[in-house]
Amino acid sequence: MRAESISKRWQPVVIALLGVSLIWPDDGVAASNLTLKGALVAAACKIKAGDETLAIDLGVVTSAELYRYTRTIGKTFQIHLEDCDTSISNSVTTTFSGTESIKLPGLLALGGSIEKGVAIGLETLAGTPLPLNVVSDRQALSNGANVIAFQVFLKGEPQAIINKTIVPGYFAAVSTFTLGYP
Repeated sequence: MRAESISKRWQPVVIALLGVSLIWPDDGVAASNLTLKGALVAAACKIKAGDETLAIDLGVVTSAELYRYTRTIGKTFQIHLEDCDTSISNSVTTTFSGTESIKLPGLLALGGSIEKGVAIGLETLAGTPLPLNVVSDRQALSNGANVIAFQVFLKGEPQAIINKTIVPGYFAAVSTFTLGYP
């Protein structure tokens, strides 16, 4: 009885070892089947600690405001850069990415499954739109600390404005920004 329980206990190990020996090449030499490549670059600036993840509160927006003006006034937010070295690059570009609104292309769709009739837009301080997944114009850098500023706004979808079907409630969205040093 004891010998039988020991042999049953070792049976999976023997089968596993047998399986390994079946997949190991006979000559012990494997063909090259993995290629790795990339780019190592020097970034002209560092993102200030704490600015890697930004939370922007758009506050309370009324549907009446969106029905009247179609969008909110832009709310400014900033990305702080430190230790910039213009010998590496004298400008920076920004690309925002995320889930794009189907009804307002270029704008950020709200997270979650409830359609509210609105999307979130990004723009420069001068009001130039920054569509998702499109590289911004270059912004000049100086040595040391720099600040790049943008605006974010809430915009009503055209049909939701016409039909007055914007759904009130809390909203949120997530975007990723990528800095480039051309």
